[in-house]
Amino acid sequence: MTGPRRLTGLGARVLTALIVVLCVAVVTAWVVALAVGPAIFEHHMEMVETSHHNPEVIAHAEEAFDAAWKLSLLLALVAALATSIIVTVFLVNRLTRPIRRVRRAVVKITEGDYTARVPESTLGVEFSELMAAFNSMAAELDRTELTRKRLLSDLAHELRTPVATVDGYLEAMQDGVSHADEDTLIMLRGQTERLTRLAEDISLVSAAEERHLDLRYAAVHVGDILAAAVAQVRGRGQDHGVKLGLEADDRTKAVTVTIDGDRIGQVLTNLLDNALHHTEPGDQVTLSAWSSQGSVILAVTDTGHGIEAEHLPHIFERFYRADSARDRNHGGSGIGLALARSIVSAHGGSVWAHSDGPDQGATFTVELPQRPKDSMKVQ
Repeated sequence: MTGPRRLTGLGARVLTALIVVLCVAVVTAWVVALAVGPAIFEHHMEMVETSHHNPEVIAHAEEAFDAAWKLSLLLALVAALATSIIVTVFLVNRLTRPIRRVRRAVVKITEGDYTARVPESTLGVEFSELMAAFNSMAAELDRTELTRKRLLSDLAHELRTPVATVDGYLEAMQDGVSHADEDTLIMLRGQTERLTRLAEDISLVSAAEERHLDLRYAAVHVGDILAAAVAQVRGRGQDHGVKLGLEADDRTKAVTVTIDGDRIGQVLTNLLDNALHHTEPGDQVTLSAWSSQGSVILAVTDTGHGIEAEHLPHIFERFYRADSARDRNHGGSGIGLALARSIVSAHGGSVWAHSDGPDQGATFTVELPQRPKDSMKVQ
């Protein structure tokens, strides 16, 4: 068996290639001079008009010329070769320096240091774009790592609460302190449903982000989507003492959109539930819709707690909470908005949030194309 092939660096390869090119150029110049120089000299000597042709003088002149041009050409070629090598080494080092920086940064990233960055390059547009793309990738990896850590931490918290509750009641029943009466069974069933809902939501978000979400497109009327969403949360709104309204003219309700009605209904339900979680008795939650240039706009507006500006860019991230304690008390999984964004994105649409600040209410807006692209029908 042969050993592993040793690889030379890019700088060494470029330097070797340039030196070979220079050597070939030197040899070529030398051969051409040897072939052409003497003939040209003899031609000029023959053109010299003189009445006395001394062969010895002519031979001496040819010998002097031959020695002079060979020595001067040799010295010139050696000086040119040495100077070229020095300049080549400088240029190769300048060329490979940013590549070495990228390599060191890549090593840091592979070791888990996602804060590694490379400085901008002045070697041209290509290197500048390479450095910018690398820094953008590193920043995205850094954000992803932070999200992953927060996700694992929040997921552990979400699982800990229902698991601890179930375990506590089971232990109490085993010790004879508690009994499996109807209230206890209802409570245990609620906790298991919470775990099931959390697992399903995480699975849906992951599938949507990986473009593996199974979407079953069908033509539906906007009015049917709105009515179904309001019906889903009307009872919870009444229990919470919040007024639930619907605003859409007849023309908008009659508009037909090609979507997965169940998934978009899930989006609207999540947004309405989110609004109910962040309102107080007497507040208003309104679901509205209108059409615009081949798109349908759906909006959920509430007069509740509002959102601070610093939280708006992160509001659709998984497990992100502007007020962790309040949301956990309401029993939310923390990924309802992330799930809504994933489903809307899978439809080729967009979703965003707006709020004028705390206690100023909030508006969550969904924009969907009336007709999906052909490539989006195959998930």
